[in-house]
Amino acid sequence: MIIAIIQARMGSTRLPKKVMKMILGKPIISYLLERVSKSKRIDKIIVATTTNSEDDILTNYIKVLGYEVYRGSSDDVLSRYYTTYSSTENNKDITDIVRITGDCPLIEPRIIDSLIEFYIQNKADYSALTQRFAEGLDTEVFSVKLLEEAYASANLKSEREHVTQYFYNNKEQFNMCFLENDTDDAKYRITVDEPADFIVVKNIIESLNLNNIDLNIKNIKRYLDSNVNIFELNSKIVRNEGLEKSLKYDAPIVKKL
Repeated sequence: MIIAIIQARMGSTRLPKKVMKMILGKPIISYLLERVSKSKRIDKIIVATTTNSEDDILTNYIKVLGYEVYRGSSDDVLSRYYTTYSSTENNKDITDIVRITGDCPLIEPRIIDSLIEFYIQNKADYSALTQRFAEGLDTEVFSVKLLEEAYASANLKSEREHVTQYFYNNKEQFNMCFLENDTDDAKYRITVDEPADFIVVKNIIESLNLNNIDLNIKNIKRYLDSNVNIFELNSKIVRNEGLEKSLKYDAPIVKKL
């Protein structure tokens, strides 16, 4: 069984309460869940949030939508993933986990399924998209065995805060395969991490919905190419800025090892 664990919380420092920010009467977490639910390869979806009281509203909303929720550590996201998996009913049937973050409301089910198929075909321990894909389509797949090892062995702050960083730090031990994109879409940013990101995604969703156009990456790229003023609003934001900050924090520790 393949499950998707979506990490989401209200306490984002750069854009607080982003997962519940409204677009056309729905919070962005709703768009994300709707799109992930269209995957043909995912058997179960669980939202992993925190035990912080500020996440009560998110937890209640997810339950109303009919999805499972697990609440765990705010800072140790690796622990939150592991305990989400280990607390799931019939967890012994789970073989692989798809990791998705709550700031990707325009994630594409077709690409999720392509990555899962690529992962299976390559008999990989871990697979992800390359950075030739637009930021905001981010998807990773890894085995339960790999998650269990990371949970038991990861010590660095960056490895506990960023679920898959332990894999990269020990990549020579694992079969890690990366799905390449047909085109270089690295310039497109459709994640929601900063105020400018929300404006861009809001414009995309409102415009495409108004014209009954599907929210796939081909149509999104066409919209952004035709609306340069919208595209440029978040085009200068550094990709994976949060991870880079964590790695800098750990750098002096790694140097001593």
